[in-house]
Amino acid sequence: MRVVILHNRVPAQAAPDELDVLVQVDAVGAALAALGHTVEPLGCDLDLRSLVSALAERTPDLVFNLVEGLEGHGRLIHVAPGVLDTLRAPVAGCPTEAIFLTSHKVLAKGLLRRAGLPTPDWLGDGLADAAAEPGPGAHERWIVKSVWEDASIGMDDTAVVDGGAAAARAELARRAGRAGAPWFAEAFIEGREFNLGLLDGPDGPTVLPPAEMLFEDFPEGKPRIVGYAAKWHEDSFEYSHTVRRFDLPGQDGALVAEMSRQALACWRLFGLRGWARVDFRVDGAGRPFILEVNANPCLSPDAGFAAGLARAGIPFIEAVGRIAAAAHI
Repeated sequence: MRVVILHNRVPAQAAPDELDVLVQVDAVGAALAALGHTVEPLGCDLDLRSLVSALAERTPDLVFNLVEGLEGHGRLIHVAPGVLDTLRAPVAGCPTEAIFLTSHKVLAKGLLRRAGLPTPDWLGDGLADAAAEPGPGAHERWIVKSVWEDASIGMDDTAVVDGGAAAARAELARRAGRAGAPWFAEAFIEGREFNLGLLDGPDGPTVLPPAEMLFEDFPEGKPRIVGYAAKWHEDSFEYSHTVRRFDLPGQDGALVAEMSRQALACWRLFGLRGWARVDFRVDGAGRPFILEVNANPCLSPDAGFAAGLARAGIPFIEAVGRIAAAAHI
């Protein structure tokens, strides 16, 4: 096939979280070429007419969607796939609706709750359900997150706030207008953190082995979160001390089964396709809570999804082939 790998155009001096999409383009392109396809990367921005013209010139058999936003705005992640829908282009990756619904974290949390899937309480955004507003004193610790942006934008130690809902609202007010806005606050689940990848296939999605994120030697009082530094600042304490592991204790069998069940329920609820990832926190009682559902998560060779593939014994090339085969035509 003639495959266009569509990605957001990034400037040479962009932040590392934005530049990472080019690493993904190279990895996916190499896999598709090894499968015998003709591959052409195509960057896009807010000039949508140019995007339409470029696709008309290339007439691809398949567009592999790696767009993570447009011109630095994660909240525009659904725009390019929407254009592809309008053109009736065959697309590898999650549908536009799934990308929109999961990328707006508060909207996604409301849908999770309506479906009976556990997600921490939240407050702050205008689209928050009144039912999600906890009573006074319900939670002492909160974490402030961007509603739209991914890659842990704005997630540092100051994002974790003690002092109840009033303190969380004060931090939301302090961040108003900053890069990453709008913001919301989520009840902080003290405990373990996991992520589970899902890969499409002819018999439905495969749940990849769960990865636990370990916060090794974190000093007392330092929030145990996978923040921006842990993902992108290679010279930081967080980067070198936040470690992924797959070798879980035998007593985690029931927990793994429940997280897998919930991950598959997310796949069905949001109509995911191709590949996805679900992030969890697990409290002291062993109860998992869904933090986020990630449509089209990072496919860089050093990222969590590729690590899950390796643990499952699925070659990266095979995974890319399965994603392409599941494309909506």
